[in-house]
Amino acid sequence: MESFTQQKVQRYEEFVDRRLKPDLQRAIDERDKVFEQQKIFADLRRNIENLEKNSVTSLRTLVNLGSEVYLQAEVPNTQYIFVDVGLGFNVEFTWSEALNYIQNREERIAKQIDEYNQSIASIKAQIKLVLEGIRELLQLPAEKSLPERSF
Repeated sequence: MESFTQQKVQRYEEFVDRRLKPDLQRAIDERDKVFEQQKIFADLRRNIENLEKNSVTSLRTLVNLGSEVYLQAEVPNTQYIFVDVGLGFNVEFTWSEALNYIQNREERIAKQIDEYNQSIASIKAQIKLVLEGIRELLQLPAEKSLPERSF
């Protein structure tokens, strides 16, 4: 009977290690990518707002050509900007069109982050449930939960 319990515990541990933990890490990595997108759009929004606020009509800037090689560029007319909309496509927008697009993207990104957070919480709950099952199989006393601290 003890051998059966050990086999069951081993299967549960393998399930946690081979399935749940990789799923958790994958979800966290994907959420981090979405956080990066969120930061890019927030930066772009702030830059456009600064251009509008300061009534910038032309500017000089550095453009990254790749591999951290920069070229000085002059933009004679800042009335339109190109925004990367994904899949290698850039769309020419006015400032207000770009801000509308960015707002829509930020809303969708916030929803994606919420979905990833829910997925992460669900996976963590599954891990906790399996670990509790292992604890019961081994007839170990329940862990005392630590009081939550508020900062």
